Amino acid sequence: MPTKKGAKATKTAKVSSASLHGFEPYKPKKGEEYMNEKQREHFKNLLFAWKRELMEEVDRTVTHMKDEAANFPDPADRATQEEEFSLELRTRDRERKLIKKIDKTIDRIDSDDYGFCDQCGIEIGIRRLEARPTATLCVDCKTLDEIKERQITGG
Repeated sequence: MPTKKGAKATKTAKVSSASLHGFEPYKPKKGEEYMNEKQREHFKNLLFAWKRELMEEVDRTVTHMKDEAANFPDPADRATQEEEFSLELRTRDRERKLIKKIDKTIDRIDSDDYGFCDQCGIEIGIRRLEARPTATLCVDCKTLDEIKERQITGG
């Protein structure tokens, strides 16, 4: 039989696993207009928090590389460090591209163009945007894009 403390810990674990960047998923009210001011504000805050996390990672990487940079006399140690730095820089480059995408998404929110598919114009949907806040295509158009890509690349 779980104690109160154990039940509370379980509840806290469930809440934190359901939140993205410290935000609870938006729960639309019945009859609520799609992409109203409250929803746009929720996604904008979520995107800013995500961007802040990525920027903090960049700062940590720079600090780590400065602190750990050493000229090892052993070529194997030097190669290991260079490979580690290379992987970190590759990850940061991907995150840099993601930050640009986040900025574009924030601009879309500001211009009231957020939440609608770029190809067909229908609503992308709150649940999809919670999973991928930078999504620009609805599930159907994204699926078609992936099918076309597989046909072209043969993958």
